[in-house]
Amino acid sequence: MENKKKLNMTAADYKEYAKAREIKRPVLKNCIRAFFIGGLICLLGQCLQWVFIKYFDFTEQTAGNPAGAMLIILSVLLTGFGVFDHIAQWAGAGTSVPITGFANSIASAAIEHRTEGYVLGVGGNMFKLAGSVIVFGVSSAFIVALIKILFMKLGGA
Repeated sequence: MENKKKLNMTAADYKEYAKAREIKRPVLKNCIRAFFIGGLICLLGQCLQWVFIKYFDFTEQTAGNPAGAMLIILSVLLTGFGVFDHIAQWAGAGTSVPITGFANSIASAAIEHRTEGYVLGVGGNMFKLAGSVIVFGVSSAFIVALIKILFMKLGGA
């Protein structure tokens, strides 16, 4: 009867028990992977921008829009074919470069809820996650614009 384990643990004992069995994460390796993939996505965007400047007579100011659109289309296609998830699993936060990560979040939700119909399923659910990003972006832009206007009215350059 003396072999029975003590079932009443204190919070400190449980914390120590859980920490001993916690899976160690390779933080440095994950950071290097995220940096590498994030950099590759940005490099791809820069190459696309260069292609639009060189072959389609865009200027440096106007080439960013079609390059961004191409990154969005590529991200949505890779999400639809299930490739983006594998890349994201390997690279972690590196795939959350804003334009590709945002496109992936919208496309994933649309794919997940397509069986519920186009309006209530796809339309209603694809902006659940992305909606907060849109609201934050619009609100932030409004506040920054107000600060800029106030700064300019007070004689700033």
